[in-house]
Amino acid sequence: MDFNFSEEQEAIRTLADEVFTGKAGIDRVKEIEGTAERVDRELWRELANTGLLGIALPDELGGGGMGLSELYVLLEQQGRHVAPVPIWQTALAALAVSEFGTDAQRGALVPGAADGSLFLTVGLEEFGPYVAGDPLTTAVEADGQWRLTGAKAVVPVTHIAHRAIVSATTPAGAALFVVDLSDEGVTVEQTQSTTHEICANVEFLGAAADLLGPVDGTAVAWLLDRVELALAAIQIGVGSGAVSQAVAYLNERKQFGRPLATFQAVSHQLADCYIDLEAMRVTLWQAAVLLAEGADPGTSVLVAKWWATDGGQRVVHRTTHVHGGMGVDTDYPVHRHLLWGKQIAATLGGSSSDLARLGAQLAAGAEVNA
Repeated sequence: MDFNFSEEQEAIRTLADEVFTGKAGIDRVKEIEGTAERVDRELWRELANTGLLGIALPDELGGGGMGLSELYVLLEQQGRHVAPVPIWQTALAALAVSEFGTDAQRGALVPGAADGSLFLTVGLEEFGPYVAGDPLTTAVEADGQWRLTGAKAVVPVTHIAHRAIVSATTPAGAALFVVDLSDEGVTVEQTQSTTHEICANVEFLGAAADLLGPVDGTAVAWLLDRVELALAAIQIGVGSGAVSQAVAYLNERKQFGRPLATFQAVSHQLADCYIDLEAMRVTLWQAAVLLAEGADPGTSVLVAKWWATDGGQRVVHRTTHVHGGMGVDTDYPVHRHLLWGKQIAATLGGSSSDLARLGAQLAAGAEVNA
């Protein structure tokens, strides 16, 4: 496989870097952290105006008509700048609607996601041990109306999302549903994540919902794969941004009359960061290319997820460590990369959960081939 960016992808990377550099500097991010919403609507509008928000959505629905890989290029740049906007949540929710929705659902939700007028979110996590693709939330149909019962944990940006795409188990299998969070059967308990992003624990008590696609588990698996790789793409950016900050700091800071960057132990720490980031990058793009080509990803998504979870945490911890006391100073920007790295590493299960799922997948494959 050739993981070099195409000319179009390189142009997206350059444009995204320009937008985030201009609109999501350190001072701006600090300013947004002090607001009630903690979402940078000015940056959101700029991303919409440049066409980046809808880059992966169909052109007939107002999107850029490109693909999943281009979205991941954008998300990596977001991670580098730890920019507080719900890109993956809205983009992947809209992609799911585009892929599985009726004409009415697609027309109602996808164009607004592409032009930035709609915020969407995704609810896949639940309370207790995480079981991928096997939600405890249930859905039953009566008199032509689906209703949900159960709960979702740490659903992002529920305070501004117009709709949520959530997973639930039906009598026939797992499925995706579109839910209006303002429905009377929905209880939203606002909280915040490790990154200080507003999120919520959401309870459904017979909440009305619209079915999105088949009820055989394929739509849930489809969305789960793409969310896990989106988080991996952001984590690569988070780690890369943290390393860049560490390099600048270590070249400037001196001890015993010479820059800290010249000390062998420090160089070894950053070399380890480089190795982890390269492993994260190659496993991400292997899985992303397979998904983009419509091929069976096999274990590649879980491998990329594990590297982003395990290796990503090592990178943000090392870069914080080499900053010394400055690394834990919340006035110094690198602490945000640590918080983002830890939050991503805990989303959809930690590294132990990833390995358990990977082992189960390998065991299942071995049984089939036996």
